Amino acid sequence: MPPRVKKQHLPHKTCEVCERPFSWRKKWARCWDDVKYCSERCRKTRKSFND
Repeated sequence: MPPRVKKQHLPHKTCEVCERPFSWRKKWARCWDDVKYCSERCRKTRKSFND
């Protein structure tokens, strides 16, 4: 069994919409470089911020 990584050592990014930091999640393992938003809510509201 591989050693676990503590949450404090996970990569972080800042959401483009709400400007809040968010951490890496297992479901983003394959597409971490493409992730821009912290949640579905921010992804859906991005259009209203761009207008």
